[in-house]
Amino acid sequence: MTVAEKEVNPHFEDFLFDWNQKFQFLVGGYGSSKSYHVALKIIMKLLEEKRTALVMREVYDTHRDSTYSLLEEIVEGLDLSDHIKFSTSPMKVKFPNGSRIIFKGMDKPAKLKSVNNVSLIWVEEASEVKYTGFKELIGRLRHPTLKLHMILSTNPVGEDNWTYRHFFKDELNKRFVLDDQELYEKKTVVVGDTYYHYSTADDNLFLPKSYIKQLEDMKEYDPDLYRIARLGHFGINGKRVLPQFEVQDHQQVMRSILDIDNPIKKVGMDFGFVDSYNAVLRMAIDPKKLYLYIYWEYYDRDKTDDVTVEDLKEFKESQERIKADSAEPKTIRYFRDQGFDMVGAHKFKGSRLQYTKKLKRFRKIICSDRCTNTIFELKDLTYAVDKQGNINEDEFKIDSHTLSAEK
Repeated sequence: MTVAEKEVNPHFEDFLFDWNQKFQFLVGGYGSSKSYHVALKIIMKLLEEKRTALVMREVYDTHRDSTYSLLEEIVEGLDLSDHIKFSTSPMKVKFPNGSRIIFKGMDKPAKLKSVNNVSLIWVEEASEVKYTGFKELIGRLRHPTLKLHMILSTNPVGEDNWTYRHFFKDELNKRFVLDDQELYEKKTVVVGDTYYHYSTADDNLFLPKSYIKQLEDMKEYDPDLYRIARLGHFGINGKRVLPQFEVQDHQQVMRSILDIDNPIKKVGMDFGFVDSYNAVLRMAIDPKKLYLYIYWEYYDRDKTDDVTVEDLKEFKESQERIKADSAEPKTIRYFRDQGFDMVGAHKFKGSRLQYTKKLKRFRKIICSDRCTNTIFELKDLTYAVDKQGNINEDEFKIDSHTLSAEK
């Protein structure tokens, strides 16, 4: 069997033959040729060794016009169509040495139970797969003798996506693996058992200039898509609600509060139970600078009122006034009966939008680095959008309990 020569992009040459790490994470912009080189790499590996490879996407039917057709195109380009056989019902690929490629979707998880002896997995458009699905796939990656590999390829999305939190930074859980900026500069990085590869359209020498110009034009009419498609960078998807939000060292925050002439102190609370959180914030306002400082937080859930009262007993002792969610009058009454100075925030139709507008009037919102849940919710909080992509200023992409506590 003779394999035709195949020209590849120089930035992917080392990647094609590097199998040292268990995980290989490829991220980049549109048209960078990352999917093409992953497919070529898998074909070469399966020709060399008898393996079963599993190709995954979130939705099974999307394979037909993406991974399946791409693998078929490469095999034809290598003049191997007489040796490597493709079948469509179900989609699979058979190699002359007994290797095979099977295709599955996370939308049909029951089908994964029949998968055995998979030593190589390719997760295409990994950001579309759920984190639970990724962890499930790790459990399916097993073979008694062969070295195990998982390749993940994706365009970058928001920093709230699991791919960023798992492979780069998870601020809420104080987990750091790699600064994505380092990857953008070096383009390939190895950390532990993970090989990172970053690429853009500039790394694909076979792209027409008109395509790159098309990507460049996005900068003018869609900056978010330009960041993803042209630059291939993770970031914040959408318009930030509080662009003036910043994080500072706790001691610095407390010193700044002490320097305020006649500070306005406030305490806000949002109620939660099973699916949402009880959130309490201590805040200080500098009325001259129009700075809002957030320096203390309580953030917990699945606790009955009597337990929460015990958790917050310092407020009973200090008699700090707590402005709480007026949608829970019975809870406010209970806290008052226990000796708390608690009142309901004025709530009306459109009140969330009005409270948000009040927050946006602050020149700076400075948060102590100890308030990790507040940082997680507010630092990259973005507005929700409708099906036409229009911003809804009264809705956010997450339910922010700490924002509600700031009313």
